[in-house]
Amino acid sequence: MRAKIAYFITAAVLVVYFVLAGTRGLMLIRHGTWLTVTFGVAVLILPVIGVWFLWQNTRFVTRANQLATQLEAEGALPVDELERDKYGRILRDSADEVFARRKAETEDAPGDWRSWFRLAVAYRDARDTPRARKAMQRAIALHEAP
Repeated sequence: MRAKIAYFITAAVLVVYFVLAGTRGLMLIRHGTWLTVTFGVAVLILPVIGVWFLWQNTRFVTRANQLATQLEAEGALPVDELERDKYGRILRDSADEVFARRKAETEDAPGDWRSWFRLAVAYRDARDTPRARKAMQRAIALHEAP
């Protein structure tokens, strides 16, 4: 729940920034000189890229949460079986062991979005965020395919 609140607060702050930057860009364009128009267009590009990035991330998170909800309804969410140190951090050897099992499961059923979802969670637990994101994107694509 804390992650959702943090995400919405961050998104709201970004939207405020995009509006402020966009209005400044429009003010520069309205000024009318070649220099201010150039700067105004440059300033407007940042909010456009930011809105696109925020939209893509929001869609990704929403779809990943839908998959998690469906797995939870099926009783197939991955169980947290990881060992942790006294501070609550995941032990690397434990994460590697679970990752190896999830990878083998995915190799046995490469067309199953559920195994890709569990692999994405294992990647995240192993602190490999880029591969976790790619595995989750694969799970989403397989889920949405007819």
